[in-house]
Amino acid sequence: MNKKIMWSIIVTLVITNCLSIVFFMKKDNTDSQVMEASTPVVASEEEEIVATIGKMGITRQQWLNELETRYGKQILEDMIDEEVVRQMAKKHNISISKDVIEREITLIKTMYNSIDNENIDDEQWREQIELSLLLEELLTKDAVISEEEMKRYFEENKSLYEIPKTYHISHIVVDSKEAAQQVSSELENGSSFTALAMEKSIDEFSANRGGELGYVNPENGYVPESYLEAAEQLTPNEWSQPIQVDEGYAIIILHEVIDAVTYSYDDVKDQIKRQIAIDQMNGTITVQPFWKELGVKWFYEKSE
Repeated sequence: MNKKIMWSIIVTLVITNCLSIVFFMKKDNTDSQVMEASTPVVASEEEEIVATIGKMGITRQQWLNELETRYGKQILEDMIDEEVVRQMAKKHNISISKDVIEREITLIKTMYNSIDNENIDDEQWREQIELSLLLEELLTKDAVISEEEMKRYFEENKSLYEIPKTYHISHIVVDSKEAAQQVSSELENGSSFTALAMEKSIDEFSANRGGELGYVNPENGYVPESYLEAAEQLTPNEWSQPIQVDEGYAIIILHEVIDAVTYSYDDVKDQIKRQIAIDQMNGTITVQPFWKELGVKWFYEKSE
């Protein structure tokens, strides 16, 4: 298997673990956890109404009760996990520098095309990465990995730490040059690129994402070379002239540029140590072992 693909899988798993630490609401897929209202939704005059359906009203308290029933346990568990990680890191004097977090973000963006995560902004990325790295440091703090093994890992995976110049772009694809010129005119008049992509783009894969293509570079092969050539001439938030493609014509917009960088062994040796140690654990990365150490008590204990 191609090493880039293998690393993409690894990073996907890391992001999945990150998302389980910060308190993002997780959709509940089981019918048993969806509570149907057993009584008519009627609000008293003193209660705040958040929705009305004919003569019936839904109160803020009813709404909050339903949210707690459906998602309360998971959200509370995520909030506890976050605080447990931070308290344990403080207890063991573990911290993650801003430089390390920025490097992790760069590696993830360039090695894993983050189309599925386009709604996560950089601050959310930073919080997720920091919590994930703190947890990994806690779980591997006592691991003993030889310098020889770490250097061998680095040499075998050196290409993973050589980052090509990468562009975060979106596109709108239409079937004629005239249609592309019309899109350009609408952009010039202040129309939203995202809205136009959803309305006009014939690329079914990206249209419902507002044209989002994620982070692309010559090595990952996600886009035509003509896109990269056009992106090289743009500045962030600038869009291109129409580009001829197989389907017709495209206009791209540049969101962000990540300059090429090569990380040395010393730059990434701590990351390599964590990776090897976690691989040797053969288990799920979880905060649960630390709950008992900190004496966590929570509302849902009585139902367990």
